[in-house]
Amino acid sequence: MDRKDFLKKGLLGPGMFVASASLANTMKNDIDEIEPLEPIGYNHLPNPESKIKDNSVLHKADSRGKADHGWLLSQHTFSFANYHNPERMHFGVLRVLNDDKVEAGRGFGTHPHDNMEIISIPLEGDLEHKDSMGNTTVINDGDIQVMSAGTGIMHSEFNKNKDRFVKFLQIWVYPNKRNVSPRYDQMTLDRTKMQNKFQQILSPNANDEGVWIHQDAWFHMGTFENNFQTDYKVKKKRNGVYAFIIKGSAEIAGVPLEERDGFGVWDITDIPVKATSEGTEILLMDVPMTM
Repeated sequence: MDRKDFLKKGLLGPGMFVASASLANTMKNDIDEIEPLEPIGYNHLPNPESKIKDNSVLHKADSRGKADHGWLLSQHTFSFANYHNPERMHFGVLRVLNDDKVEAGRGFGTHPHDNMEIISIPLEGDLEHKDSMGNTTVINDGDIQVMSAGTGIMHSEFNKNKDRFVKFLQIWVYPNKRNVSPRYDQMTLDRTKMQNKFQQILSPNANDEGVWIHQDAWFHMGTFENNFQTDYKVKKKRNGVYAFIIKGSAEIAGVPLEERDGFGVWDITDIPVKATSEGTEILLMDVPMTM
């Protein structure tokens, strides 16, 4: 089908506008990407019954929600669209972790967000971005993009390539300030700083390395040789860390993890990390567990 705009049914809570009928008529697509959800609180922690230890939770890759729309293959670590799992609403302020694969020349038509920090990390290919602030950019493998939706923003994302898929992580984080002025930023990461080291790619401070958001959150990425070991020190008291294995395998806090597994841990200050395959790539998201 030709490009069509996004059909917005409305998410009851931060992150999306609740669309009016007139707006919905102008925003149609062959999929319903956003379905109504129950309102959720800011203090929702992982369900105690899903913990593998007293202070951790494991989400295996094959346990994620899946959506196959032909042009879009998306795997949801947390509840999103048609995937609703009461035990997986979010990890602290980490609300969405989608692993998306978009067909050549296709993508998400113009759609709204508000009061959410939205981070995109391309893993393969090029993603074209347009928004209501006048930004028209392309983010490539090795870049990171951030939007503070704040009082409201409209944007679209399409696969810039005509001959291959684009693969990217779409991440939403609850902000610590509501109704801020919308903002956009992106940067190219220096992958040489990620070899056998966790390189900071996001923080709350505009003067730090990486991009910044309205939340006491720090993201780090690293690429590791087999058997390389290191420790990650949690940035702020009462923060938890959610690890996502982009490629390869690792042991984090003694828990074996494979490609695309997710593992969250809290009430800890130092987290031991060991790569168990060559070229293991890990994303660590250090986030508040409550608002």
